[in-house]
Amino acid sequence: MEYGLILILLAVAFGLFMAWGVGANDVANAMSTSVGSRALTIKQAIIIAAVFEFAGAYLAGGAVTATVRSGMVDAGLFAQAPELLVYGMLASLLAAGIWLLVASSFGWPVSTTHSIIGAIVGFAAVGVGVEAVQWGKVVNIAMSWVVSPMLAGAIAYALFFSVQRLILDTPNPLASAKRYVPMYIFLVGFIVSLVTLFKGLTHIGIDLTTGQNYAIATLVGLIIMGIGILAIRRLKFDPSAERDFHFANVEKVFGVLMLVTACAMAFAHGSNDVANAVGPLAAVVGVVQSGGEIDTRTVMPSWILLLGGFGIVLGLVTYGKKVIAMVGSRITELTPSRGFAATLAAAGTVVLASGTGLPISTTHTLVGAVLGVGLARGIAALDLRVVRTIFLSWIITLPAGAVLSILFFFILLGSFGRGIFD
Repeated sequence: MEYGLILILLAVAFGLFMAWGVGANDVANAMSTSVGSRALTIKQAIIIAAVFEFAGAYLAGGAVTATVRSGMVDAGLFAQAPELLVYGMLASLLAAGIWLLVASSFGWPVSTTHSIIGAIVGFAAVGVGVEAVQWGKVVNIAMSWVVSPMLAGAIAYALFFSVQRLILDTPNPLASAKRYVPMYIFLVGFIVSLVTLFKGLTHIGIDLTTGQNYAIATLVGLIIMGIGILAIRRLKFDPSAERDFHFANVEKVFGVLMLVTACAMAFAHGSNDVANAVGPLAAVVGVVQSGGEIDTRTVMPSWILLLGGFGIVLGLVTYGKKVIAMVGSRITELTPSRGFAATLAAAGTVVLASGTGLPISTTHTLVGAVLGVGLARGIAALDLRVVRTIFLSWIITLPAGAVLSILFFFILLGSFGRGIFD
């Protein structure tokens, strides 16, 4: 076809831009608790995220995706006009990428998934008709604005409460930390392994039973706990540091925990969310290369996963600092023990949701968990003005993606016209 190469080049450029946005916003959000709690510097967090996000995205990010079928539109309605699907996916990638750029410039942690879904809903409703949109999924997204932060917040509250009771409020917090932190490390390894097994490896065709998943997660948790115990034994404690901050040495023990958590979460996140960036790109490439045939199960070429992994790391390195600062230090003050509670609660909520079908966003979940940790110290520990701004940015995300997508859809339609696959 005449415009095939141009359309694929546009898809690559817009897909890379979208992946960059995921790195600048979503990945930055995932690493924010580690940086905000000062368990890691921004430079260390970027190096860890670059290695583990890329590994997760490339190794477990998905050889096959059902982007079109499981997305927000009925692919069957595009069978007679496949160019509309191509223009729509291109418009969606560009719209979601621009919205992520705007949100990241203000430091707003918004949902990457909601950005791309809002964009797809927009072009489908206007370009084809409202019947093309699967409205049940839109309702699920609206529910997730409430469900995910509340659930993660409750779990984070309970976790931090347990840390207070088992460690911080005891007569010898350092001895208690050495005793109980390895168990928390096991929990981190176990839960994040489950996230990867349930949500990551299924993408690459490894289909394990539930029992096998739990057995592997237990083994990984025990191995990571063993490594954590060795790391804690190598720590050097300074009694004089307690004069300035009573829990300085205890937080040093939690610092080991946060390092483990950051590596594990980056891998799980990369394996799960790279599809948001490259799914529409794979759909466009599939339709163009087949001469207009729409296959609802689009095979994901490995070069597209590589492109997505590269874009995500690039976004985090070049533009992730503002979102890291917003979630990691402006909602509430985090320490390694609080950051751990928030991160583990977020990971636990993702596992719970994947098992029960609850609609959640990883971004909303982590922000909700940070809120839960803050609430455990009292409402005064939260910056409510920042919280209000973040909530508003979540509500705006869906319509912003939709409006931008409609605009770009008609620009593309006007530029290339209809019937290019005839």
